[in-house]
Amino acid sequence: MDVLQAKNLTKKFGKFTAVNNISFSLREGEILGFLGPNGAGKTTTIQMLLGVLTPTSGVIKYFAKDLINNREEILEKLNFSSAYTNLPWRLTVKENLTFISYLYDIKNRKERLEKMILQFRLKDILNLEIHALSAGEKTRVNLAKALLNEPKVLLLDEPTASLDPEAAVYIRNFLLAERKKYNLSIVFTSHNMPEVEELCDRVIFVNQGLIIADDTPDKLAKTIDLSHVELNVADGLKRTIEFCKGKKFSYKLKGRYIVIDIKERLIPDLLSGLMAKGVDYSEISIEKPTLEDYFLKIAKKV
Repeated sequence: MDVLQAKNLTKKFGKFTAVNNISFSLREGEILGFLGPNGAGKTTTIQMLLGVLTPTSGVIKYFAKDLINNREEILEKLNFSSAYTNLPWRLTVKENLTFISYLYDIKNRKERLEKMILQFRLKDILNLEIHALSAGEKTRVNLAKALLNEPKVLLLDEPTASLDPEAAVYIRNFLLAERKKYNLSIVFTSHNMPEVEELCDRVIFVNQGLIIADDTPDKLAKTIDLSHVELNVADGLKRTIEFCKGKKFSYKLKGRYIVIDIKERLIPDLLSGLMAKGVDYSEISIEKPTLEDYFLKIAKKV
């Protein structure tokens, strides 16, 4: 069942087309990555999905109901969080969450607020004003705000961008648990490709206002015929570099390590060629193509 449908969505600002006739859907319980380089049209699309911007043309439906004509009903089941938006700065964390909770018809309001405070580790900062918080603390408050109304659909714009690694892992695990427990549907934007691979069931890539790919992270990565061979060269680093230049293999240096980008079928030729030149390496690792490789390829192509 689709909980969100966007059909022929277009947004123009004067002569500039930010989003160009895109169509996609979000299934119940699905985490959908919505990716693309800066300026691709992601934020404009999210703002239209929230009803903040009105599309120049096209239709947005949630739960088979048109957003424009059923805005109040839909927004009760929808919420949003971004690492780049701020809550009222002069209000405390507690005041912000309390006042925002009254925008929604929340049963057991006090219990829900207490749960969010506990879930997002906010107890020690409840009485601090928003302007006094660190970037990571603001992110956690924004996420708590986004879950207050127990939404059916959650739009997340780089939700872990300002978090330290431990907090980011905690949030990712929390989102996966919420999806499993409540069949929560999520549209997720991020520039962290490993995070997208971990979380998302499906990925849409946009660039210049157009959808250029729609598939699972694994299938998109497999379209890249490129592996990364990392060697810890004990003796013969210069010979390895010369060999790569001669074969026109792309490479990067990391101290005594060299990472060579090469088609998988050519790896045996690489290793035998280095052996013939007397190169001695103590470690080797081979990494398959990733979603980041796909992202970089698309960004260069378009």
